[in-house]
Amino acid sequence: MLSFLKSKPRLKELLSNSYIDIHSHLLPGIDDGAKNISDTIKLAKAFEEIGFSQFVTTPHIKNHFWDNSAATIIAKQQHTAIVLEENNIKIPFRAAAEYFMDDWFENHFKTEKLLTIKDNYVLVEISYINPPVQLHKILFDLRVAGYIPILAHPERYLYYHKNFDEYEKLKKLGCLFQLNLLATTGYYGNEVTKITEELLKKGMYNFVGSDVHHHNHIKSFDQKIKVNSISDLKEVIKNNNIFKF
Repeated sequence: MLSFLKSKPRLKELLSNSYIDIHSHLLPGIDDGAKNISDTIKLAKAFEEIGFSQFVTTPHIKNHFWDNSAATIIAKQQHTAIVLEENNIKIPFRAAAEYFMDDWFENHFKTEKLLTIKDNYVLVEISYINPPVQLHKILFDLRVAGYIPILAHPERYLYYHKNFDEYEKLKKLGCLFQLNLLATTGYYGNEVTKITEELLKKGMYNFVGSDVHHHNHIKSFDQKIKVNSISDLKEVIKNNNIFKF
């Protein structure tokens, strides 16, 4: 049993120098990620050390909570890029957003252009307490508007764990799934890791993301993964190559 556990790699060992991250919170003072530019510099350096080749950072946009906009995010990204270059950090990065799906969001994307990861791929999330009543309609309307929704960390929505059919319904609606890499190490608890394994085995993940907010997340990349579906995980990681810029 011990030899089997030792055979599993550390998470960072699965990430080659071509890995492109599509979910993180590195812009300073804009959400619950990096608190200041010093934090941003440390996290970006860690990305380079782990072997990230590029990353898209995705601040939260949530009405009355994180009232960011495409304009303010891009302005913050441009200033941050200058500071990182001054600190000899060469990793290329862009900015998108992680949109919270609610009534405000449904009205917003019908009147304003969304800040996408690339092309028409948009990162979205839902409440950890319960999904919005109109979730299926929002996803349908989002597709009609020309976007491809990528649901962030589906494994972390605990209310779906005993109702796996809901995952299937979301996929049928054209919703892609993004795995939080730290879920494979047990960072969010055993139940989340268990459902991560099931989603991997059934081929339901399309992409991965670090969802890095702070240094404790970075430290977890040194942890060994706990899932057994290593080959499936490697394939999903490779899928991120379509976001190269």
